[in-house]
Amino acid sequence: MTEKILILDFGSQYTQLLARAVREANVYCEIIPFNKSFTIDDSLKGIILSGSPFSVNDDNAPVIDFQKISSQVPVLGVCYGAQLAAKLQGGRVDKSNKREYGRAILNVSEPDALFENVTQNTQVWMSHSDSITQLPPNYKLLATTESIPVAAFKKMDDNSFPLYGLQFHPEVYHSIEGKKIIHNFLTTVCKCSQNWTPASFVHETIEKLKEQLGDSHVIMALSGGVDSTVAATLISKAIGKRLHGIFVDNGVLRKDEFEQVLETYKQLDLNVKGIDAKQIFYDALKGKSDPEEKRKIIGKLFIDIFQEEAIKLTGIDYLGQGTIYPDVIESISVHGPSVTIKSHHNVGGLPEKMHLKLVEPLRSLFKDEVRKAGAELGIPHDLLYRHPFPGPGLAIRILGEITEEKVKLLQEADAIYTQSLKKHNLYNTTWQAGAILLPVKSVGVMGDERTYEYTVALRAVTSVDGMTADWAHLPYDFLGEVSNAIINQVRGINRVVYDISSKPPATIEWE
Repeated sequence: MTEKILILDFGSQYTQLLARAVREANVYCEIIPFNKSFTIDDSLKGIILSGSPFSVNDDNAPVIDFQKISSQVPVLGVCYGAQLAAKLQGGRVDKSNKREYGRAILNVSEPDALFENVTQNTQVWMSHSDSITQLPPNYKLLATTESIPVAAFKKMDDNSFPLYGLQFHPEVYHSIEGKKIIHNFLTTVCKCSQNWTPASFVHETIEKLKEQLGDSHVIMALSGGVDSTVAATLISKAIGKRLHGIFVDNGVLRKDEFEQVLETYKQLDLNVKGIDAKQIFYDALKGKSDPEEKRKIIGKLFIDIFQEEAIKLTGIDYLGQGTIYPDVIESISVHGPSVTIKSHHNVGGLPEKMHLKLVEPLRSLFKDEVRKAGAELGIPHDLLYRHPFPGPGLAIRILGEITEEKVKLLQEADAIYTQSLKKHNLYNTTWQAGAILLPVKSVGVMGDERTYEYTVALRAVTSVDGMTADWAHLPYDFLGEVSNAIINQVRGINRVVYDISSKPPATIEWE
């Protein structure tokens, strides 16, 4: 039985960071909305209560049954979670004179297992507008800061499990030893054995898939991306050739990608059929320049081709998908479903159309955990760590109408750019990079000839999760080298520019 920590989400922007900190300690955890019912069994080792944009004194403030959970497992309340614990147990929470946001110095006034090996006067991160001004009876003050009287506390009751509260956010980067505090809660307080590793995940998942799928056949759309490849490999380890992968060449993949990905799938012993549908997509995209229209055409055609191939197979019971945990969290958010999973991930509702059940072996993993599982499965490093690539491919990196000629121009330019990034050890320091073919021609001179050819924009960004991004400060010499290589080697391009826009206000992709 896998040990588990539950994180009850009250809507904090930092809740995913809490989960990441727990997972990094090799302890499995799940995020659920604060108002979702759950079962407390032997696998549950502890509960963490997140922060929240609400005040505990609001009329509509989210609440939970503290007495019930704190009498059965250890609890750690963070910011709002700490304030809620204090208020519901008989303490007092008041509006602060000013909103306390930013760095603070933690003064641990009482030794405790939670702060074992934590440096005195360590830096922590505050983000709150309320403060605990009076602790409930039987609660013990553990730490203060210069500006707040209660920065950490513990419920003193020998007949129940430990209940801790932290007014600061240990999960964020600016709390220097915050992860050590979380680690202490997991290991010393909750007695977690820290045995949730990539190897254990792979082994347990394959065994679960064998049980779930039995003698069933699974069909799956593959993209050559990290998520679908790792998911397919796990399913294949469980059921072998009864996994039927479909990889469609939509004509807007990167240079040689179709052949290279199929070769990788062959090495992984995946049962994958490659469909060369380039011309079908080019014909459908002819004369179309609106970005959304291009996306819809590509999405619909992919579904049609996938369904056409699926009908040729018999005995299919399941559709495999590479859904990962952030997709799941979005759909069960405290604030309701904020973003639906991208249509090219869930194949446009095909499970319902084809009366298939879903199998999603990665739905409990974050992206970096998917890569670690992939490495455990022997998937090549280049595939696991390649940059994100949009579902509609180069179609949204060619501004305006798509033609086969433009695709070939951009594939060549993009390949030169990508290989140069790898050659100069810059590929792994950027989150995403690519070339964009602009609908702009300009005058140039090559030898004694006058040219009138296309312009390519190079884009490279640094980011943690793609939600925000800064333009990558690539060396001038490198950019000069790439520009010369593209102009000299790709006939049809005579000008290269570099995009120095950040997200926001710009986006990573141009369309």
